[in-house]
Amino acid sequence: SQDTVGPFARSVADATAMLGALTGIDPRDSVTHGSEGKFHTDYTQFLDPNGLRGARIGIARQVYFGYSAKTDAIAISAIKQLRELGAEIIDPADIPTAEQMSNFKAELTVLLHEFKVNLNAYLAELTCTPLRSLADIIEFNNAHAGEELSYFGQEILLMAQETGSLSNPDYLSALEENHRLSRKEGIDAVMDTYKLDALVMPTTSPPWRIDLVNGDHEMGSSSQPAALAGYPAISVPAGYVFDLPVGITFMGRAFSEPTLIKLAYAFEQATKVRHSPRYLPTTP
Repeated sequence: SQDTVGPFARSVADATAMLGALTGIDPRDSVTHGSEGKFHTDYTQFLDPNGLRGARIGIARQVYFGYSAKTDAIAISAIKQLRELGAEIIDPADIPTAEQMSNFKAELTVLLHEFKVNLNAYLAELTCTPLRSLADIIEFNNAHAGEELSYFGQEILLMAQETGSLSNPDYLSALEENHRLSRKEGIDAVMDTYKLDALVMPTTSPPWRIDLVNGDHEMGSSSQPAALAGYPAISVPAGYVFDLPVGITFMGRAFSEPTLIKLAYAFEQATKVRHSPRYLPTTP
């Protein structure tokens, strides 16, 4: 419930076209039933280069700023551009429960339970592999530790294996806490207080540099509130740090995709920050 498939594209227009193909009711996914009558099959109709004019945008600073000075500088510059493009900026407009959500305890409990249950269901349907459960994967990794576990362990897999079903009281309590903190007391609360169309914050730090010895080093991320709530968010390029891209995220209420698309597209079209990646020459 904390992960949703979404488009990853070169532009807001491309992402919008893909989003329409991804929406709908899946009879095998009960969560999608709640979107009946609330989704569109063509989101390109909401692309508006003037979409920021008159929009009320809140800047969620608490927790989501302060982890990278260079990223913050890019976000601050983007906020100035949003204002110049006609948006009314409310700064700060912090999510009241941001600190509570950031302790990750309930989020991890939900992740571990759902990971085991859903992975087992997926593997049980496969016919092309002898690995039919999380327990099988753990056993396989142990049997091939030199190859599979030479750099990283499987602690998360082991923790997930120890969890129960999705009727487990610990899981249900954690899921309720996630939804309460991220929805009614979180995103909805701050947007109601300031009558906002969207929240904006830095998306995350520059891409990680892979370190096989010490592991990856995340410097911060703003994806958590929308992920826990199941609410929409869109990240748009806003600048570069050491030639690595960073962005700002537009986040909103449930089913506010049309509004977020309008805002993100207007920002993208006015700034055109993204440049095409450079590819290394093909080796002989």
